[in-house]
Amino acid sequence: MEYEIRNRPSFAAVEIDLNQSETIMAEAGAMVSHEDGIAIETNRGGGGLMKNLKRSVLGGESFFRNTFTAESPGSVTLAPPLPGDITQYDLDGTLFVQSGSYLAATPEIDVDTKFGGGRSFFGGEGLFLLELTGTGPVFMSSYGAVEERELAAGERFVVDTGHIVAFEGGVNWDVKKVGGLKSTLFSGEGLVAEFQGPGRVWLQTRSQDAFLSWLIPQLPSTNNSN
Repeated sequence: MEYEIRNRPSFAAVEIDLNQSETIMAEAGAMVSHEDGIAIETNRGGGGLMKNLKRSVLGGESFFRNTFTAESPGSVTLAPPLPGDITQYDLDGTLFVQSGSYLAATPEIDVDTKFGGGRSFFGGEGLFLLELTGTGPVFMSSYGAVEERELAAGERFVVDTGHIVAFEGGVNWDVKKVGGLKSTLFSGEGLVAEFQGPGRVWLQTRSQDAFLSWLIPQLPSTNNSN
């Protein structure tokens, strides 16, 4: 399996070349195109009904996943729904990925949902993380550019939860509230994740929450009165 990430960092798409019988599993709606000889199957993914329902409802991911298998050598092109970049990671262990940043992985990788802190009570990003375990390539997407930060042992690093893409399983982490309740409800910096190395953390330079907070007040208000 080989791949090429094109059009980065603003409108990235990844073209994955599959040898015969190789398979890649992607989020529903991620496919841009594929060559002849690539078979597509839509299913619930691995792990059974309840596990996939939890992943869909709590993790914010699609209940279904598309499986692309090469009946003969060919390529499939994938892209995320938001403008931004794509990064690839060779997983050998555990990786936590922000809900919405998971794009694709090989079938050997198990995807589950892990609660990520109190953010769920306020409807923001980062409340549930996808826990990926196994060995193989993983493709992640970002809103905006993606940045990688390598933390030394004991090094601390604080990130707004809306800017997290992923972090390695060996990184210690905790979700903390910044300021009071008013700050948590109305500020984009109400909750942050505190990481402690060693390990790698991936960030995105834009936050979907922050963009929506800017966009919604700009929209025309609905007025039913004459």
